[in-house]
Amino acid sequence: MHGTIYEFETLPTFGKSNRPHKAGPARTARRGRAVPLVGIIRNPRSHRNKGVAPEMAECSNILTETPRTREDLFVTLDGFARRGIDYLVIDGGDGTVRDVLSCGAEIFDEDWPALIVLPKGKTNALTVDLGLPNHWSLSEALAAAHRGHTETRRPLRITPADDAAEEHCVQGFILGTGAFAMATEAGQEAHRRGAFNSFAVGLTILWSVMQTLFGSARNPWRKCTPTRIVDRLTGRDLPHPGRGDAGERFMTVATTFEKFPLRARPFGRNPAPGLKMAVIDWPVRRVMALLPLVLFGFYSRFMTRKGTQRFHASELELDIGGPFILDGEAFPAGRYVLDEGPQLTFVVP
Repeated sequence: MHGTIYEFETLPTFGKSNRPHKAGPARTARRGRAVPLVGIIRNPRSHRNKGVAPEMAECSNILTETPRTREDLFVTLDGFARRGIDYLVIDGGDGTVRDVLSCGAEIFDEDWPALIVLPKGKTNALTVDLGLPNHWSLSEALAAAHRGHTETRRPLRITPADDAAEEHCVQGFILGTGAFAMATEAGQEAHRRGAFNSFAVGLTILWSVMQTLFGSARNPWRKCTPTRIVDRLTGRDLPHPGRGDAGERFMTVATTFEKFPLRARPFGRNPAPGLKMAVIDWPVRRVMALLPLVLFGFYSRFMTRKGTQRFHASELELDIGGPFILDGEAFPAGRYVLDEGPQLTFVVP
């Protein structure tokens, strides 16, 4: 649960042969239970969990765990699966959601229990997409679950392109490279200065645009990152119509979100479900000046001619010469496959 950068070769990898039980038998345990069994992964270091006692911990059907490492998290999720929990509660921020989805990928595969997210982080972008209130209690969430209020989403799934490492993957909802990595660090600085949620997102966007728009050629905000994007269905490289080196991109962002903080519409008014990507080849100043408008739905052929693209895809190969960010955490450069993970059911108000 804690750490600053993943290395895929150090992720907890427990082969199927090492596990006495698979998550499959838990499916029968979920049926016909009068009182739902609830497993909670609680991150005590999340912004709004610090110094606060866990909710409903005295209830016999509430299993609250606070794993300190990703290895502990794997073992905890495996135990929840064998007990056949009805609801898996993630009590933390976007990073905690990412860790749970990544460590639980082998355990639950395509058969996850219904998920409840309690927004306790600093940004909580997933809760914006799901339409959750900033302050949502466990009792309110369980009441909504009882009423059958749910939404489905598929996370992004990132796997090393090397077949020898196919058991490793991380799952989350917003991936970014290039300038997105610098913007993430700027967002962390906004958090340190007391800005959170959509307000922090707005400040980060404003600061990033100003740096890129008015910075000199030597400003790190205007540098590009070696990036190759290939559609694995067609085998074709993504075109590079903009200025600059054809092997570099200024920024890429991928997500499966349908709604965004600040009511932004970077993929249009009604974006389709599934994997979406936006790419900026080069920080053309006129494009950067229009970026706030683009985030809220503006788009024209001029943007495409200047190297700004947005599109839907099902499976991409990314060869990235710098770190990428997944839900606020940095991962190493390399060659990866990006596709959609399993369909997940989230409880909503």
